[in-house]
Amino acid sequence: MKKFFMFLAVAGLMTFTANIASAQDEEQAAPAATEEVAAPAEEVVDLFGGTGEDVPIHQALKTKFIEGGPAFMSLVLICLILGLALAIERILYLAFSKTNTVKLLDKVEAALKEGGVEKAKEVCRNTRGPVASIFYQGLLRADQGVDVVEKTIVSYGSVQMSLMEKGLSWISLFIAIAPSLGFLGTVIGMIQAFDAIQAAGDISPNVVAGGMKVALITTVGGLIVAVILQLFYNYILSKIDSLTIDMEDASIRFVDTMVKYNK
Repeated sequence: MKKFFMFLAVAGLMTFTANIASAQDEEQAAPAATEEVAAPAEEVVDLFGGTGEDVPIHQALKTKFIEGGPAFMSLVLICLILGLALAIERILYLAFSKTNTVKLLDKVEAALKEGGVEKAKEVCRNTRGPVASIFYQGLLRADQGVDVVEKTIVSYGSVQMSLMEKGLSWISLFIAIAPSLGFLGTVIGMIQAFDAIQAAGDISPNVVAGGMKVALITTVGGLIVAVILQLFYNYILSKIDSLTIDMEDASIRFVDTMVKYNK
C-alpha cells in the first residue's frame, strides 16, 4: 500500500514538473511583448489580492511557483507530495485497523465455550485489525497460564502501537523541512536582491520590491505545506489514540474472559 502511494506521489511530481517546464518554455518563446500583453499577466499572477478573475487557480499557482524559483519551490513541493502520500497511507491503514471490539470479544468468548482455544484462534485469524492480532498471540499461550497471556498481550500491544505509528517520523520531518526550505529560499532571494541593488548602484523601489517578492514566495509555500501536513499529522495522532484506548480496553476484557475460561 505504501509503495502504491509513493508511486502516485512520484507520478504526480513528474507531471507537475513537466507542466512547469512547459510553462517556462512558453514564457521564453513568447515575444517580449507589448504592455498590452504584459499588463494582464500582472493581474493574472496576483494570487493574494489582485484581480485575476478569469484565471484558473491552478494557472495562478503555477505562475507563483515559477516566480518563487523552481529550485526551492520544487523541494517544497516534494515535501508536500511525499508527506501527503505517507499521511494518506497511514489514514487508510488506521481505517482498516478499526475493529468492533465488543463484537469480537463476544465471538471469542462464544468460540471458547463451543470449541475451545482452537476455535477462538480461528475467529481471530479471520478478523483484521491489531486487536484480533493481540488476542491471537494471547491464545497461542493460553496453555501457559493467565499471567503469561497477560504479559504476551502487553508486549504484543507495544508492537502493534509501533506499527500504527510507522511513518509518522517522516511526516514530522517534512513538516519541519518545508518551512526551513522556504526560509532558505527567502534568504538566498534576499542575497540576490541585494546583489541586484549593488549592480544597479541605486536602491530602486522596483529592484527591492521585485527581489523581496520572489524571496517571500518560497516562505509562503513552505508555511502552507507545513500547515497542511500538520493537520494530517494531528488527525493521525487522534486516530492512533482512539485505537490505543480500544486496544487497552479490549485487552483487559480479554484477560477477564481467559480467567473465566481457565476456571
